[in-house]
Amino acid sequence: MNQTFLIGIKFFKRTCSLIVLILIVSYSGYAKNVSTELFSPDKSIKVEINLNDKIYYSVYQDDQILLENSYLGLRLKDEVLGDNPKSASQKVSVIDEIIEREIPLRNAKVVNNCNVLLMKFKNKYSVEFRAYNDGVAYRFITNKGKDDIEVLNEDVHLNFPAKFDAVWSPTGSFKSSYEITYVETNTTDAIELDKSTLPVLIDTKQQTKILISEADLFDYPCLFLKTIDGNAMDSRFPKCPVEFGDDGDRSVKLLIEAEYIAKTTGNRNFPWRVFMISTDDTQIFENEMVFKLSRPNELGDTDWIKPGQVSWEWWHDARLYGVDFKSGYNLESYKYYIDFASEFGIPYIIMDEGWAKSTRDPYTPNPTIDLFELIKYGKSKNVKIVLWLTWLTVENNMELFKTFSDWGIAGVKIDFMDRSDQWMVKYYERVAREAAKHNLFVDYHGAFKPAGMERALPNILAYEGIVGMEQNIWGGRATTTNNAYLPFIRNAVGPADFTPGAMNSTHPEDYRPSRTNTVSIGTRAYQLALYVVLESGIQMLADNPYYYYYRERECTEFITSVPVVWDETKVLDAKAGKYFVVAKRSNDKWYIGAITDTEARDITLDLSFLKSGKVYKITSFQDGINAGVQAVDYKKVEGQVKKDDVLKIELARDGGWAAVIE
Repeated sequence: MNQTFLIGIKFFKRTCSLIVLILIVSYSGYAKNVSTELFSPDKSIKVEINLNDKIYYSVYQDDQILLENSYLGLRLKDEVLGDNPKSASQKVSVIDEIIEREIPLRNAKVVNNCNVLLMKFKNKYSVEFRAYNDGVAYRFITNKGKDDIEVLNEDVHLNFPAKFDAVWSPTGSFKSSYEITYVETNTTDAIELDKSTLPVLIDTKQQTKILISEADLFDYPCLFLKTIDGNAMDSRFPKCPVEFGDDGDRSVKLLIEAEYIAKTTGNRNFPWRVFMISTDDTQIFENEMVFKLSRPNELGDTDWIKPGQVSWEWWHDARLYGVDFKSGYNLESYKYYIDFASEFGIPYIIMDEGWAKSTRDPYTPNPTIDLFELIKYGKSKNVKIVLWLTWLTVENNMELFKTFSDWGIAGVKIDFMDRSDQWMVKYYERVAREAAKHNLFVDYHGAFKPAGMERALPNILAYEGIVGMEQNIWGGRATTTNNAYLPFIRNAVGPADFTPGAMNSTHPEDYRPSRTNTVSIGTRAYQLALYVVLESGIQMLADNPYYYYYRERECTEFITSVPVVWDETKVLDAKAGKYFVVAKRSNDKWYIGAITDTEARDITLDLSFLKSGKVYKITSFQDGINAGVQAVDYKKVEGQVKKDDVLKIELARDGGWAAVIE
């Protein structure tokens, strides 16, 4: 028996509601080789699902096969969902809506349009597939009752039809800070590498790329991928810890792990397995499937959540100079940071590790700090304070959110989770919900990648999970080569706390580690461009105010003019791992950021996104004539542009370009 269902829905009117119950087909019993096809709305992408001894599926982009006979399964304690599947019914539907984002880190309005296939099986479970014009996704749904079920494993078996290139983030342990340098390999040779965190970028070498990630991750461990024989990948998951031991002020030892990866309610939706498909590299960052597939805002009113920039002292260890007081983690230094933030309209300062007398005690400031005086002083300057904490201190003092709110603290930076098992994923949720009760936002460091929790809980403004600029304090790992993948991999799935803002710019051959005068790799214009390129709800200014921000005032004025929330985002030109150019609109202003790797490039920009009949002022910061050898060299240029203009920009090696059009 072979029955095929083709979805070819013609849209007469875009609505904001779910169109349901287009087609229902029922089966009696188990039948082999039952085939179902699901198409994207524009029919460019096809998913072919085949019910045999397992639930198999293949994915096509036009005539190119991307995944071939991949399969899925959910291994419970007493059964394997997906083995010898017995179909009960299939329902096809359409989602066609406009989502207005509460915290628009990329676009204020998101078009959510896909075709849906819900396959119900006997044994009280379903598998849902969705086909978008830019990708596909699937998830398990169980209806096993309110009692808990134990998930021993989830089979995410990906089979590629040929040897494809891949960009991998290998880790030998499930205990990881997720600050992993990208490794370029292919789907065959990756067998020599450890399992990889997500996202993983696949290049078919025929224009099409696939970014693999997950969405709507709650009460479940993060997915890792491991290459096995041939061109196949299998899932790996951390086991659920059940007994812990002491391991200092910011970690615990996992003494005993369960046999299962998750113990969870029997009635639930499981995380989406997401395949973001692009035929042009400009489409990768514009893809918002992770957001669209995740559950909507669960906090209600979000007007109190205020994303913004923040001055950060830890990157340069609060080693100020040019001041008439002894610098450090003390009252005078923090007043100085507040004054700096106030002068440039920065809404927050972070008080990082060192503000408290003990990292285990969140209620007692360092004796050199009068926290309440600083809160009062900041209020007089329209600057609020964000406090750093270890995750373990938060876990042992969950009532601190009420206390901090009563004090007048705006948010918390929580650090060193370094795990993504079920317990820790639930911790992220518990913390964000408790913080939201008291109108505090959260910035997660030592964190896994975004997987949709930030849509449901939009007070989560950023996650680290990235080789950020702090890696240049010690070892220079935040290179322009690694950064050239960020918009296509890590930042493509959600906000990233990269902590930019270093004005002391160098090329790789000139890099030297230093805590006192820490440097960035890339040109000055490159650093400015990062404020437009990188997506984060809490964007750092990491450098020393005196030497770099006050003395480089025109650069600082540009940086602090760049918003962190946007009405519209358009990628103008891009090549994964090579260069990236993006335009973002806030009200009537467009900001453009361009970065390259170690190669100099000439790029031509199409300005057709501007309105017709208008002449715009453009202010740009470009690599100076000697930026190829002296990375701090830059030039500020002012001029006029209009919609029909073609703009030519030149990027030095490790270079960048940033502009505002108004």
